[in-house]
Amino acid sequence: MLKLKIRMMAVILFAVFFYGCKPAYSAQIQTASYYTYESCVREGTSGVWTASGERFNENDLTCALRSRDFGKSYKVTNLKNGKSIIVRHNDFGPNKKLHSSGRIIDLSKGAFQRIANLKEGVILVNVESI
Repeated sequence: MLKLKIRMMAVILFAVFFYGCKPAYSAQIQTASYYTYESCVREGTSGVWTASGERFNENDLTCALRSRDFGKSYKVTNLKNGKSIIVRHNDFGPNKKLHSSGRIIDLSKGAFQRIANLKEGVILVNVESI
């Protein structure tokens, strides 16, 4: 039994060394925007509830990503000014069209204005899983 465990560990170590081990979510540099109650209504959603089932508050430090791992935290850094913020994932977005054009994350209005001026609208960010 011990020999089998040792062999299994050797195979796993070889595979990690030979093929490399990629993290489940690596840092990504893409664009980010913000969303509000009004922008949700314009897109056809109620704007009141998030995909995770909680009430949407545009002043909370939350974000929307194209995954369903709600509750996870991310560090978002504005690459223009170096400001960072930690946000909690509670919604699904950006929409498919925006995501395919390079938008990786939508921040709540409250989170966005902590790292950028709202007039900018779209910023270049680095998103890291925490």
